[in-house]
Amino acid sequence: MGQKFNRRRFLRLALAGAPLLAVGDACVLEPEWLKTQALRVGTDAPTHRLAHITDLHYKGDRAYLREIVDRVNGLKPDFVCFTGDLVEKAAFLNGALEGLRGIQAPMYGVPGNHDYMARLDFRVVEECFRATGGGWLENRDMRTRDGRVNVIGTACNEGVAQSRVAPGMKNILLMHFPVYVKRVEARNLDLILAGHSHGGQVRLPWVGALVLPDGVGEYDLGLYATATGPMYVNPGLGYLHLNVRFNCRPEITLIEV
Repeated sequence: MGQKFNRRRFLRLALAGAPLLAVGDACVLEPEWLKTQALRVGTDAPTHRLAHITDLHYKGDRAYLREIVDRVNGLKPDFVCFTGDLVEKAAFLNGALEGLRGIQAPMYGVPGNHDYMARLDFRVVEECFRATGGGWLENRDMRTRDGRVNVIGTACNEGVAQSRVAPGMKNILLMHFPVYVKRVEARNLDLILAGHSHGGQVRLPWVGALVLPDGVGEYDLGLYATATGPMYVNPGLGYLHLNVRFNCRPEITLIEV
């Protein structure tokens, strides 16, 4: 007769297999397992729904980009906000923009550090974002179509520009580096959106992110109350260095504000 399968043996087998399951999750399952995170900010009744995406780091995976675009369109947001790092190499820019042109809502975006490092032609990027009804906001503002939201864009290579808060409407600040929220002088923004951190890509329970890039500070993932206003840091869609994620799925954030 075979060995009796008792609780102790089951636990030994489970513990022995746990590392393999974790590696499989991190390398195969999570890297393109899109998550939609919904939240509401502010105390008043929301007037707009926006989708926040960031850190695409497009490397030629057209199917994954189509899935992202389809998922964004399915949420039917009033507009979309992108907070930097379209690509790491300029050779991938046309493919990234070709996919993003499929977004069926005005898209407002700002550059990330990798967009500068890749020496992108921002005129081409601006053309793509403008075609959606939005704009590429490198240190400039733009009103939404209904004239009720002022979207403030920043350029992360120069620090945060002075926030140009428009009275009588909602003001949303887009930035790439989360820690730059400490440089913003305004104290009445309705929402700040940031990326860059990737959430660390690998997060352990009770520990959090194992590795984070510079420019994150204490703002590595999620919603924070800051002196400037509520800030959401999105874990991003792509990857940096290694295509690995654990306990940190790529995310599209649907925010009511």
